[in-house]
Amino acid sequence: MEAVLPIMSQFPEIETCVECSAKNLKNISELFYYAQKAVLHPTAPLYDPEAKQLRPACAQALTRIFRLSDQDMDQALNDQELNAFQKSCFGHPLAPQALEDVKMVVSRNVAGGVRDDRLTLDGFLFLNMLFIQRGRHETTWTILRRFGYGDSLELTADYLFPPWGAAASRAESPQVGGLPSSASLAPCRLRVPPGCSAELNHRGYQFVQRMFEKHDQDRDGALSPAELQSLFSVFPAAPWGPQLSRTVRTEAGRLPLHGYLCQWTLVTYLDVQCCLEHLGYLGYPTLYEQDSQAHAITVTREKRLDQEKGQTQRSVLLCKVVGARGVGKSSFLQAFLGRGLGHQGAQDPAEESSTYAIDTVQVNGQEKYLILCEVGADSLLTVAADATCDVACLMFDGSDPASFTLCASVYKADLPGGISSPGLSPTEFCRRHRLPAPTPFSCAGPAMPDTTIFTRLATMATFPRRRWRVQQQGSPLSYRHLVHGERHTTSFWLRVALGAAGAAVAAVLSFSLYRVLVKSR
Repeated sequence: MEAVLPIMSQFPEIETCVECSAKNLKNISELFYYAQKAVLHPTAPLYDPEAKQLRPACAQALTRIFRLSDQDMDQALNDQELNAFQKSCFGHPLAPQALEDVKMVVSRNVAGGVRDDRLTLDGFLFLNMLFIQRGRHETTWTILRRFGYGDSLELTADYLFPPWGAAASRAESPQVGGLPSSASLAPCRLRVPPGCSAELNHRGYQFVQRMFEKHDQDRDGALSPAELQSLFSVFPAAPWGPQLSRTVRTEAGRLPLHGYLCQWTLVTYLDVQCCLEHLGYLGYPTLYEQDSQAHAITVTREKRLDQEKGQTQRSVLLCKVVGARGVGKSSFLQAFLGRGLGHQGAQDPAEESSTYAIDTVQVNGQEKYLILCEVGADSLLTVAADATCDVACLMFDGSDPASFTLCASVYKADLPGGISSPGLSPTEFCRRHRLPAPTPFSCAGPAMPDTTIFTRLATMATFPRRRWRVQQQGSPLSYRHLVHGERHTTSFWLRVALGAAGAAVAAVLSFSLYRVLVKSR
């Protein structure tokens, strides 16, 4: 051993030296124990023996774990938080005396490691460094791996994008012969099948609301920029950009709970993998004691089944707003968020425009999330656009006949008879093609924009086969689907109606704007 000690001093990456003999069966089990320990729980990624401190990547990972465990946001772990952390990582809480012993060791070695009988971040980092220095680095590795870290001290792909197993929440599982298919039982990455969509379920909404309440330190029901930054402190980078204020309802630069939940709903619908990643950064599996954040997601049944039943069970609906450039699509989206043209004209230069807007509407007493997505009509004539949606809304400017011509061309170009009878008025065009009559809409003036049209769009999407008759200004308007005879096999509208399995086509909107107040797009 005396000959080995200088070598260990010269090469600090050598963790353990064991004198053994296969002939005499000396320390054979110890040899394999330390060899296994060196592979499964290596010291090098965690600790710098020359500097005698944690490596930056390890300190960063442990700092994130500390912030996730600090439920009351007081920058320290009280006894309840320490026990919850201990139980989550090791399966059982610490005895009261053990807790006191831990805090005593920390307070003796680190100034400020314990404050008001609570363990601070400095104390938490020191405690893990002490474990490593005493050869108990498997303790720190257990903590890191419980919170999703791999050997490189990065969150693993399986943690951020968990397999979609049989235990995950599904509205309807694929079945063969009445029994779950082998494909439905085999773990695989979550994929949303065509005609289906992803939504947060009650567990997901409970968790994200819990995160909101945790970071709403002033208890005013909204997250300030500083509080939002605190929420995202456990992310590599802030996931929601400057377009947030143009996508959901905000209040004087603050994000209320309603807008916060709307944003989570939008992220889940548009990119479920991104949602899983965000839930992973927030520690959903560990804090909720579940094997993965896939339990927070529900995949809806196919739209085809909704069409057959004449009603959808979805709580999130997508409306494509189609129109020529400059007709006011962006203003229509902002009106959905309760912002008239006067408010839109005062847009902060730091804000970015958004092609999406999301809010809630009431449909027969049930709350639905309605997503509006802005689509340029000219792009639909030149490229194969994604037409998946629950309802489509054609928009034109009543003072610009060319905008209606382009809007009508998008609709008629794919009909079996091609473009016919040029020069039809919007009302006559809608009557001939059995579309809802044009509905005037304006968000000019000081009053809040009328929300009736948004409720109609959501209602049409919720009941895709119902025939609608509503009364407006004394004239009956008939709302119904495209009939099958008016669809072309390669048309945009066929992909809306059949590719999305029965999307409704909403009223053509006459959008009157004061162009002095709104900038044409």
